[in-house]
Amino acid sequence: MTKGKSVVLGMSGGVDSSVAALLLKEEGYDVTGVFMKNWDEEDEDGICTATEDYLDVTRVASQLGIKYYTVNFEKQYKDRVFSYFLNEYKKGRTPNPDVMCNTEIKFKAFLNFAMTFESDYIAMGHYARTKKENGKTYLLRGVDSNKDQSYFLSRVNQEALAKTLFPVGDLTKDQVRDIAIKNNLATAHKKDSTGICFIGERDFNSFLDKFLYTKPGDIYSVTGEYLGKHSGLIHYTIGQRRGIGLGGMGNGEPFFVADKDLKNNRLIVAQGVKNKALYKTETILEDPFFITQAPGFPLRCSGKIRYRAKDEAMTIYKDGNNLKAVFDNPLKGVTPGQVLVLYKDEVCLGSGIIK
Repeated sequence: MTKGKSVVLGMSGGVDSSVAALLLKEEGYDVTGVFMKNWDEEDEDGICTATEDYLDVTRVASQLGIKYYTVNFEKQYKDRVFSYFLNEYKKGRTPNPDVMCNTEIKFKAFLNFAMTFESDYIAMGHYARTKKENGKTYLLRGVDSNKDQSYFLSRVNQEALAKTLFPVGDLTKDQVRDIAIKNNLATAHKKDSTGICFIGERDFNSFLDKFLYTKPGDIYSVTGEYLGKHSGLIHYTIGQRRGIGLGGMGNGEPFFVADKDLKNNRLIVAQGVKNKALYKTETILEDPFFITQAPGFPLRCSGKIRYRAKDEAMTIYKDGNNLKAVFDNPLKGVTPGQVLVLYKDEVCLGSGIIK
């Protein structure tokens, strides 16, 4: 029975967390909505629409008759997520701050805050699920494969997941939208937010240039041929095709970023989508993390080298404090700093950072 059980729900002002609040209330939970303010939009005019999002939280909470609060995690966010984001770019890598935000803010700082309410659970509007078995809590993919967010939760420990409810994890996005419309929720027709919170819809390179020193340099082919100039290595990521500025050269096929030579400030590119220099058969994973317990090695599983990548079959080996992932098929765009997330069917096992 859920009657009398209390839950503190992270509300973003979007339709997913709004429907999560409705479903929890219908199940009999005593729901408290909390809006997390992680970025000061006054620092960067217009970023993150936090004021409008908070107003949407108040509208939905009022409609549902639930308590709501706001909590400020700006300092924790800048210390734990934004500084990590900048440091990774300084190293020539491409980080995923959304993974770090879940690990450090939503399932650590927010969880600790929620426990001050002496609540039984926290809840989030993520498209993910959990199951409890033999005293352990496992993370499962969301039912909607197109919206599944288990990737971003791959470094959250099972102690936090054991206290977490994912009310929309068993639903598709269309079903969530339909529920919101049928119940006339204030956010029913609100567009999904896109991009990283602190960048929003703004130009990514312009944003980076405000915080990091960037120096133009030379572009070379993987065979050592000088091809032109780049605008700064932080503006490029491994596997990138657009925005290199080498269209029409050579045989006319597109160029892709193959590597970054930080020492000489050179961007290394390869021409043609089938160029072998773009593909890797294996990679080292730093800082490996497993949600329940470390499995036996070698481990046969599937993995995603980025959020929107499809599952790829691979074998994971122990490599000192790291892991080595050996791919069944060569993969394009294996990017240092990105998170490689490991799965066994619908169970998310954990992840490592591509070295």
